[in-house]
Amino acid sequence: MEDDHGAQSAIEARIRNSSRRADPADIAHELQAIGRGPAARARHTDRHVTFLANVLNNHGDARGVENRSGAVACIGDYVARRFGQRKVVAGKDARLAALPWREAGLLPRFGVVESGDKVSVSYARRAIAETGSIVLESGRDSPVSNSLLAENHIVLVDAVDVFDRLEDAWQSRTADSDAYRPRCLQIISGPSSTADIALNMVYGAQGPKAWLVILIAADGPELARAAQDAAAVRARPVARS
Repeated sequence: MEDDHGAQSAIEARIRNSSRRADPADIAHELQAIGRGPAARARHTDRHVTFLANVLNNHGDARGVENRSGAVACIGDYVARRFGQRKVVAGKDARLAALPWREAGLLPRFGVVESGDKVSVSYARRAIAETGSIVLESGRDSPVSNSLLAENHIVLVDAVDVFDRLEDAWQSRTADSDAYRPRCLQIISGPSSTADIALNMVYGAQGPKAWLVILIAADGPELARAAQDAAAVRARPVARS
């Protein structure tokens, strides 16, 4: 084991030394030359519709609202219908704290999910249209446990934070200030799921059973309706001739 560790250290040292001698301009040129792979075919001409349609096809629930008051109303309706109560847990994100919770009669507790909590609410930093994914960055604003332990996970997304591809979202992240670097970056693409040896899917076995994504956009309701249509087209079986 010691010999293996010594060999590994030697390799890492050579890589570090080589990197120090490299011209930053040459590194940038090589990275630029790599280029980007072909994009997946978009589900719709509007990235927001593509995003919500993929959320639906990932066994999530997708809604569109016009503003933050609409988002709170959507959360309140969802929680009341499922549990007959108004309690939710939210991270200490300033955007969540600023929501008009009282308009929907909601009782948020800001902090970390505890045993017995049914619903957690997060605010995504970014979203990826081509995969129907949301991106969370760990911290006091967004505790990792809030997206893993509650039975129902609700995520808010601003329209401006939806990107076409993973590469676009990642480039946006690396362009951010170095003042804050999360210990964990989560890319979530649906409720918790697992499969047995026969490939029978089970949802909620190791995390949230339900996943609701709420897109906040001026034309949010129209985008959500278009996404329903786009998702239905994909779900429809293809007739064999």
